[in-house]
Amino acid sequence: MKNTERNELAVCGFAAVKTLEKVNPQKIQRLYFTEELAPKFGGLCKKLASEKKPYNQVSDSRELERLCGSVHHQGVVAMIAMPEILPLTKTITSSWADKNEHAILLDRVGNANNLGAIVRSAAFFGIKNIVIPLDEAQSSVTTSSYRVAEGGMEFVNVYSIKSIPYLLSDMKGRMLRIGTAMDGKHSTQELSKITEGKASIIVLGNEEHGISDDVRKNCDFLVSIPYRGPGKDGNGPVIDSLNVAQAASIVCYELSN
Repeated sequence: MKNTERNELAVCGFAAVKTLEKVNPQKIQRLYFTEELAPKFGGLCKKLASEKKPYNQVSDSRELERLCGSVHHQGVVAMIAMPEILPLTKTITSSWADKNEHAILLDRVGNANNLGAIVRSAAFFGIKNIVIPLDEAQSSVTTSSYRVAEGGMEFVNVYSIKSIPYLLSDMKGRMLRIGTAMDGKHSTQELSKITEGKASIIVLGNEEHGISDDVRKNCDFLVSIPYRGPGKDGNGPVIDSLNVAQAASIVCYELSN
């Protein structure tokens, strides 16, 4: 939940706030917690006090719900300055190419929980670059995505772009451009071989429609997750796709091999 008056974002969830405390405590402007969690944040309270930043134990957990706009606060809310999503530049992408770093590009992934889960998987597998379009259909960094990322937001860099096709066109020959699609001719199991020694941008598509046609046209490879479920032989319902966050986990795992 955003506090527009103070230009702040509420970070809630025990793991998210604890990781924030450990990795980027300087981001925390204010802290609120229940009596049950008070012992878990004693050290942080001392640090905030030394910096003359406020913290408060609430008597009613509904106060936390009001602060973060969610019942899933898990007993703690930290207010941070609104995260700045930096525009992606050629200097940044050139450094990726030079260092053989991978990046995950989201093609209008609209659900904040999915964004958070993708960030969590990327952080877990050591992929630190996430790119999102400046599109109203694309979720940005929110209280929900921060919580679902379970601390992963502290280990990734989120960048913005105006046009996905333009970025992919500009990256031709500089990084491998790989789209995920149900009809991809290559398996995700081939990703480590395809990308061996090369930086790549992996595009994950919208929850309903997948990657757009313009994106497909600008990809060097299209990959799909091998299907192993029921339905292909006529027995049972066909489950032919995964949630985009689940797919991201598989992609990140294969990239890390």
